Amino acid sequence: MSSIKLQKMDDCRWIIPQEGGMRVPGIIYTSEQLMKEIGSDESPKQVANVAHLPGIVKYSLAMPDMHWGYGFPIGGVAAFDMKKGIISPGGVGYDINCGCRLMLTKLHEGEIKGHLQKLVAALYRNIPSGVGSKSNLKLSSRDEERVLLEGAKWAVDKGYGSMEDLPATEDNGAMAGADPAKVSDRAKERGKQQLGTLGSGNHFLEIEVVEEIFDMQTADAFGMEKDQIAVLIHSGSRGLGYQICDDYLARMVKHVVSLGLDLPDRQLACAYLESNEGRDYLAAMGCAANYAWANRQMLMHWTRETFEETLKKGPQEIGMRLLYDVCHNIAKIENYLIEGKTVKLCVHRKGATRAFPAGHPALSERYMKIGQPVLIPGDMGAGSYVLVGTQKAVAETFGSTCHGAGRVLSRSQATKASKGRSISKEMAEKGVIVMASGRETLREELPEAYKNLDHVVEVVHQAGISKKVAKLRAVGCIKG
Repeated sequence: MSSIKLQKMDDCRWIIPQEGGMRVPGIIYTSEQLMKEIGSDESPKQVANVAHLPGIVKYSLAMPDMHWGYGFPIGGVAAFDMKKGIISPGGVGYDINCGCRLMLTKLHEGEIKGHLQKLVAALYRNIPSGVGSKSNLKLSSRDEERVLLEGAKWAVDKGYGSMEDLPATEDNGAMAGADPAKVSDRAKERGKQQLGTLGSGNHFLEIEVVEEIFDMQTADAFGMEKDQIAVLIHSGSRGLGYQICDDYLARMVKHVVSLGLDLPDRQLACAYLESNEGRDYLAAMGCAANYAWANRQMLMHWTRETFEETLKKGPQEIGMRLLYDVCHNIAKIENYLIEGKTVKLCVHRKGATRAFPAGHPALSERYMKIGQPVLIPGDMGAGSYVLVGTQKAVAETFGSTCHGAGRVLSRSQATKASKGRSISKEMAEKGVIVMASGRETLREELPEAYKNLDHVVEVVHQAGISKKVAKLRAVGCIKG
């Protein structure tokens, strides 16, 4: 149970007062209902720990899906001054640019009902998944370097999708400043084998149905309608991103000792943004982000092909198109108004989603008048929500909102709780066909391991840091 004292600010926010070595207060977005689960781990203490870091601006934040992570809580958001602030691999996470991509189709639920079992089986067969899964793609060193520099554009140039997909991807699917020279040979070797794979754990590909629309005007602008079939992909930078995080954590654990910083947790190992170590990590992180975008671009392409082959329909009939692709684990250099001045900050989002409003200069023309689509998946079989970014998010949370439901049980606790149960059978009884590479994955990812998605999303909606557009129900799911 966390010993951190929380004071209620309003119905959606609790504050951790600034004390001791904290440079700023902490703010947690949550509800009375979700507060009961927050005390079950030390994630509030991690919010306070992050507030000790040099150059942190305004406050250390956490979203309602928060839970214990490495250094920073998962669900944590923190912004740092470019001159006085730091970059921390623990503030980005191991799976760099783990994120979500939602595709909409012209199909409706009745059109796939009789084909769903066959469709899920075909997706499971055609999308490589599972721990250490490898792609059939033979990636040369030269091509891998282009992936690390160009991201989703490399995949499009190779025939995986079209140029129309790029404006519907955060940063057009490529982060500036990436430098493959800052990525270790070990990371590159792991990346060569895994491009075009889903991965394991909480990664998934889910067939969903638009079940409820809350904001008709925005839904129309997004091209969403009731009973429409959609596909959500949740995946990241695979072993390459993990290795980059591991490499730079080892380097920064040593480096931070030389800085003489008094940090409450060694997992907050960091480097100043203007240092060689800080710049090198940002350049390597950009490579992992680009790899993840290329990866999701390829997975989307194979999903389109699988729908066409299985349903015996052409591309125009299925009409699968990308609504949006968002990052969950990333650090971005962005501009914010601080005390009346526009300031460049490095915003860490670890298990948090960007939520920019209409008119934001980072948005493509497609979403300039509407605002950025925000994608929030739930636990296995729970479906997901589509929200839209707001100006209030820019003012209060450095343009951020939650990224999912958030765990309440560890993987080992979930495995213990699911002993003797058939999770796939339970899912089938709820109307969701699930296929996975092993029973252990399903046991680790059972629905009770996560917070209630409706409750989490209601907090960010009521707080005004993103607004509900539609809710989607899962009907088929493949997991690693």
